[in-house]
Amino acid sequence: MSQKVRHVLGLSGGKDSSALAVLLHKEIPDMEYFFCDTHKELQETYDYLDRIKARLGIKIHYLSENRGFDHLLALHGGMLPSPQMRWCTIMMKIKPLEKFVGDDPAVSYVGIRADENRDGYISTKPNIKAVFPFKERGLVKADIVRILEESGIGMPDYYRWRSRSGCFFCFFQRKYEWVMLAQEHPDLFEQAIAYEENHSDGRTYTWTQGETLRELLARKDEIIAKHEKAMQRETKAAPNRPLAESLEAVLEEEDAELPCLACHL
Repeated sequence: MSQKVRHVLGLSGGKDSSALAVLLHKEIPDMEYFFCDTHKELQETYDYLDRIKARLGIKIHYLSENRGFDHLLALHGGMLPSPQMRWCTIMMKIKPLEKFVGDDPAVSYVGIRADENRDGYISTKPNIKAVFPFKERGLVKADIVRILEESGIGMPDYYRWRSRSGCFFCFFQRKYEWVMLAQEHPDLFEQAIAYEENHSDGRTYTWTQGETLRELLARKDEIIAKHEKAMQRETKAAPNRPLAESLEAVLEEEDAELPCLACHL
């Protein structure tokens, strides 16, 4: 007798994976939903996951790397993760998924849209097959927003100032998002600073390339003014676009000004 294939869908707390859960939860009743909890997430992320569970009536498995970020950071000699060295994604996202699935044959449903030119950071274990329903169905960003609005789940609250899910100190944050983290969650911003500064051997690692968070925050007014000017241009160009989409478009423009960054999970 052939072994039953498991169906798994990883929720990140962001819009794409959440819309994928909405799309598939009736089509695949035995879907197993999971969230890789780094324990360094925004409270808004946990609140959004609770909203998804309540609306869809699903169970979410919360997976963790047992030793935690701080232990892994020590194993890496204090070297903060970066686009070039994404040990956090491997150890705290991919490995917990692989442990959850084990050696069972599984299909992993990945929320990458048809308008995205990336494959994501997925397991290479031969028993885990990744599929991309949005790409297969030609669904783009506007479709994802529509799916979430029609479901009653809506967008995550942090999309007011941040364009992606993930740890509060995610190195993929743009400078404006760091400034807004300092405003929305000053305690978490101070924790992120502590990760930069607390190296007994005098080494310096920074979350953003070429600038410490203290230096970045000193330019707060400049960064906000530049961002607001870009938002005004974007709103004028597309007056009917939802605020969250305009924010994402502006931040994507800011990404284009940066050195090459790998795709986020």
